[in-house]
Amino acid sequence: MSKPSSPRTTFRRAALIGAVAAFGLLVAACGDQKAEVKPQADATVAGADQLAPCPSVESRPPVANALPDVSLPCLGDGPDIRLSNLRGPLLVNVWAQWCGPCRKEAPYLAELHVKAGDKVKMIGIDYIDTRPDLAVRFAVEQKWDYPHVADRDKQIQQGLKIGGPPLTAFVDAKGAVVYVHRAPFTSQQELDQLVREKLGVTW
Repeated sequence: MSKPSSPRTTFRRAALIGAVAAFGLLVAACGDQKAEVKPQADATVAGADQLAPCPSVESRPPVANALPDVSLPCLGDGPDIRLSNLRGPLLVNVWAQWCGPCRKEAPYLAELHVKAGDKVKMIGIDYIDTRPDLAVRFAVEQKWDYPHVADRDKQIQQGLKIGGPPLTAFVDAKGAVVYVHRAPFTSQQELDQLVREKLGVTW
């Protein structure tokens, strides 16, 4: 017959069991916390799905005076886009949500996309912007219903000789940059006229 445990032994045993249980709960809690944090790190920018998706662009041979030969990630959904593979008639607008003049010309770009339709392709480049969430919100608010990519490391700076946004490049059907507008558009008429003159597109 076993000897009954003393009150002191019973207390120690209960304390040990409690400590083991508490440690188990702590480990489980840490595991749950990691499981919750990981998806947030991998999550896409809120609202990105409201932007026009970036298209797949086939690889093309190089041409003279082309856009910079760099690949930029899509600001919304879709694959990276290699700029030198793009062909026109195309308007490439370099912008940033922190750029005041970009905000002023934004409605003209949105209106051009509506009026010109498929006759003029358009793509935006969010430039050296550390707040992709604000960039996405800005593009959605401006109703820019065309694809956008992001250049946070100034990859296009040298190729397009960018001093700062906004900047708009006009690209012809062969992929050559035929004109670069290094200022904000001051009216719809100015933008529409440049599209007609530089790209030969009317609507």
